[in-house]
Amino acid sequence: MQHTFASKEGPLEVTLARQGEAFVLEGHELTSHSRGRLHVRLRDGRQHLAHVAKVGDVWWIHLAGRTYRWERIEPGSSNAEDEGGLVAPMPGKVLEVLVSEGDEVEAGTPLMVLEAMKMEHRIIASTDGTVSSIHFAAGEQVVQGAVLLELV
Repeated sequence: MQHTFASKEGPLEVTLARQGEAFVLEGHELTSHSRGRLHVRLRDGRQHLAHVAKVGDVWWIHLAGRTYRWERIEPGSSNAEDEGGLVAPMPGKVLEVLVSEGDEVEAGTPLMVLEAMKMEHRIIASTDGTVSSIHFAAGEQVVQGAVLLELV
C-alpha cells in the first residue's frame, strides 16, 4: 500500500507491504512488539526497538537514539476536481456529523468524525466556507474517496 508523507523536499511516497505478521517498509521489516513499540530489522540486518506514537496525522518515531517526525498526507483529504469537496481518506463509518447545511465554518473547523481502522479520524475544513451539502449521516458506511460533504 502506498503512503505519502510530507517532507522538506515535497511529498514523499513509500510502500508498506504485509508479509505474514510483519510489514515491510522500503526493505525494512517492522513487527509489532508491545506498548507502542516496533521491532525493526533494517535492510543491513541491524535490529532495533522503536517507540512509536501518533498525534493527529503526525507519527513520532524514536529509533536508535534519534527522534523522527513523519506527517502523513491522508489520501483523499481534498478533492482536486471540486475544491470545496472533502472525501473519506479510507473506508469507514461516520460516527458524528458536527455541522449542518448552511453553516459557515472557518479553516480548521472539525466537520465530521469517521471511524476507520479502529481509530477516529476528524474531517477538518481546509478553508473558510459555507457547508453546501452533506452526503452521509451518522452510522453510515463510506468507501475511500467518497465525497462526505462540500463547502462553497
